[in-house]
Amino acid sequence: MARGSKSSGGGSNMLQWLGLAFILLLADQFTKILIVGYYHLGDSTYVTSFFNVVRVHNTGAAFSFLASAGGWQRWFFTAIGVIAAIVIVWMIRSHPGQKLFCFAMACILSGALGNVIDRLLYGYVVDFLDFHWAGWHFPAFNVADSAITIGAACLILDELIRVRRGG
Repeated sequence: MARGSKSSGGGSNMLQWLGLAFILLLADQFTKILIVGYYHLGDSTYVTSFFNVVRVHNTGAAFSFLASAGGWQRWFFTAIGVIAAIVIVWMIRSHPGQKLFCFAMACILSGALGNVIDRLLYGYVVDFLDFHWAGWHFPAFNVADSAITIGAACLILDELIRVRRGG
């Protein structure tokens, strides 16, 4: 089925994808509520030799991009997240039968909205997953960031499959 075509039951498919996004959004916000409720900024709990739970505030974007920009970035990234969410809902609505594509979009939608909610509530994004190895730390992230990353990987896979099929 071509990406632009619609399958029967498109409305129910759209609800399925929006439902998935909502469940992921709830998981993201629930975990952040736990972190905000039980950890102070900078608190950390050792979990394994390569993983800690830590409370970090990110006022920027990915990898703290523009974190020290003076405050305007909060509204800039909030606006980008809202615009992205609108475009993603439109894309899901336009391609409801494309399962991998819509799964990817639902993941990205949940992550975008999860981080927008943080920016609106706190003025920063709450990050808490801290992976490290041999003194090297990956920047802390959260469930929303994980959903965006999974969604982006699935978009790449969807495109590779589409190109391989020739259409």
